[in-house]
Amino acid sequence: MQFKRMFTTDAYRGTRGYLRTQKIYEILRTVLYFAISLSLFIAGWVSTGSRENLLTIVAVLGCLPACKSLVEMFMFLRYRGCDEQVAAKIAAHTEGLTTLYDMVFTSYEKNYVIYHLTVCGNTVCGYTTDPKFAEQAFYKHIQDILKKDNYREVSVKIFNDLDKYLTRCDQLKELSSQPELSAGICQTLKSVSL
Repeated sequence: MQFKRMFTTDAYRGTRGYLRTQKIYEILRTVLYFAISLSLFIAGWVSTGSRENLLTIVAVLGCLPACKSLVEMFMFLRYRGCDEQVAAKIAAHTEGLTTLYDMVFTSYEKNYVIYHLTVCGNTVCGYTTDPKFAEQAFYKHIQDILKKDNYREVSVKIFNDLDKYLTRCDQLKELSSQPELSAGICQTLKSVSL
């Protein structure tokens, strides 16, 4: 039951628990890919008595997707998702708003981990616990991406203080939102995150 739940509801990018389930998926996939390559190598060696056979070539070529999967696994192992208690507090203040959890944005210079994002019309605000979060670089990075998708004049603010973030979420609930705009911005943010 736990295994089935792990790979159904939580497995979508931007949902609560996404990073946790994606880590498990990447580990299992990597182990499976390497096991297939190893089993092909062993089968060829046992059947011919030599390493020099066609199955060895297939096993070596099978290491290519396995190594790609290994790199993806290491990428996901570097990050952790939003704490359950923090996520429960945030959920109480963001009911009715468009939200995203466990987002990791990558750029050429730096990776940005944001535990929660709230989108209301053309306003995006988020929460991170990283004390060294490079706000200006992130704003520029995200606004450039949003401009490429024709979302202009989007304001972005990331908070390190949970109480200030929750206050801002309460203020966003009082604003008139544009669901189509919020959904479009969320889709763009999901497409450029890990």
